[in-house]
Amino acid sequence: MQHELHDEVSLEIGRRVAATLRGQPELLQVARDNLARWLRQNADAPALVRCYHEWQAILHRPLDDICRVLETDGEQFQRLRQNSPFAGVLPPREIWSIKAAIRQRHAKSAA
Repeated sequence: MQHELHDEVSLEIGRRVAATLRGQPELLQVARDNLARWLRQNADAPALVRCYHEWQAILHRPLDDICRVLETDGEQFQRLRQNSPFAGVLPPREIWSIKAAIRQRHAKSAA
């Protein structure tokens, strides 16, 4: 159940990031900067480096393709969103709100 909750949270965050990017595509630079920094910091973690390179390739695609990765449910997209480079695009308050709403919805359905 916990993994399902995390996937739901990352999908909703992805959807909101995609909506934000459509209005402010210049925020793609946040992701590029994050990836550059993370590649330096995690150079000794091959699995992370592979994921970061995968994201770098995605960020060279058209905006609609990038948004599709962020918004689409499915195993491959869930895996990518686990290491989403879009940290900092949404304000922390919005992230907390998403997490609280999804936790609350899961708690109600479990009761």
